[in-house]
Amino acid sequence: MAKLQYTRLERRHFPMIYLFLVPTLILFVMFYLYPIIQVLFTAFTSWDGFNSPKFDIANPFVNFNRLFKMRGFVPSLRNLLFWSLIAMTLHVGIGTLVAFLLGQKLHGWKFVRAVYMIPNVISAAAWAMIYKFIFNNDFGLLNGIIRWFDSAFSVNWFYESPAAFWAITFTWLFYAVIVTLIVLADLMAIPHELHEAAEIDGAVGWQRTLHIDLPLCRNSIGTGVILSITSRIAMYENIALTTRGGPGTDTNSLALLLVKATTDYNYGLANAVALIMFIFGILVMLAVNRLFRMNDPVY
Repeated sequence: MAKLQYTRLERRHFPMIYLFLVPTLILFVMFYLYPIIQVLFTAFTSWDGFNSPKFDIANPFVNFNRLFKMRGFVPSLRNLLFWSLIAMTLHVGIGTLVAFLLGQKLHGWKFVRAVYMIPNVISAAAWAMIYKFIFNNDFGLLNGIIRWFDSAFSVNWFYESPAAFWAITFTWLFYAVIVTLIVLADLMAIPHELHEAAEIDGAVGWQRTLHIDLPLCRNSIGTGVILSITSRIAMYENIALTTRGGPGTDTNSLALLLVKATTDYNYGLANAVALIMFIFGILVMLAVNRLFRMNDPVY
């Protein structure tokens, strides 16, 4: 009887709940749903951003045909795949490892956590400029250290192939504070009773981590993988301020192609690139959800 009364009370407050959701729904439609629909439509049109989009019935895939023939498109996809692989393994792995080390709550762990966050509050554009000086061949810190051991060493990291690809990778690889914070929050929410039961059963530290903590943090690790890969899809500042996609097309990205098409007032082509980025992001989310079983209960 009490449960029935509670259900009726919930139903009576449904209109008020929906009323509070209206502002959020309006913002979602204005700033997310409408732009997505516009991208889906204009990706198949000729549009300069000023005149109305023109849809060519005879050749609706004109933007995609042009995109596939562009010199930098295939290298951009190749780079995205490589960066995504590095992101979901090394980048997320570093963030997860730091989270588990901080989760041990060793002496000074709060100080280490604060220091670890400092580089990550600096913008990507600022980090790109900092690394441009670190990797400078003449007076850069990295080459200066290497020349202590090999005086003849000389590499223009951002301007030589294949060094440029790895130089761009290093500008973001070690800065996984978002992954660390998400995993650390999930790790600290694990009930102590589970750890106590594992200790009674004779589980040592690494066994507890491997068989209890790691499986229970799969949702947060999966979220970190999604965030990391989608950041690589939209990566622009790191490349634009250092290599600009070079040398050749070694560090080109879809985001660079999108911005170039936009500055050329070819918004139809730009939205074709955006549609490919959007589809890639959706596929990543579906794959990660399935791989990490994120829709299944953890406990």
